[in-house]
Amino acid sequence: MGIRPFAAADSAEFTAHARASVSLHHPWLFPPRTEREFAVYEGRLREDPAKRGFLVCTAEDGGIAGFVTVNNIVGGAFQCGALGYGAFAHAAGRGLMTEGLGLVVRYAFGPLGLHRLEINVQPENTPSLALARRAGFRKEGYSPDFLFVDGAWRDHERWALTAEMLRAREAAGPGEGGRA
Repeated sequence: MGIRPFAAADSAEFTAHARASVSLHHPWLFPPRTEREFAVYEGRLREDPAKRGFLVCTAEDGGIAGFVTVNNIVGGAFQCGALGYGAFAHAAGRGLMTEGLGLVVRYAFGPLGLHRLEINVQPENTPSLALARRAGFRKEGYSPDFLFVDGAWRDHERWALTAEMLRAREAAGPGEGGRA
């Protein structure tokens, strides 16, 4: 399994998986479901320097299993970004997003030069919370009415990981929290 940037040529496959995954994503996530929506989304990821988008792909055939985005990238004294992610129904529960998120985290702390990553998750989204935990993020707080999602302001749990936390966990090795 691996990650790669979004590309315009991914539109048909991505949107087909998004349409097939509506029940998995609702009410938390609304990825592009039409080729027109995908073109706008992919264009923003490519053109906006404060965003990066990655597809999580299977090792077997390179098919798209999910996606991870790094949003709101801020330089200067912050050096941080906010992660968003989603699995597609056909690939959910296979550990691919855990691996894919780990690869994006390493890219963000490596070539992107970020120091901190945040994930904001609605408390009812237990699969997303479980992924944040598996990836080594720590819960830092609770933000009432944080994001406008599905027609209303929603509360979110705030999770974070720093480059130092990742290095310490990886130095400890598997079984000692050496995961991300």
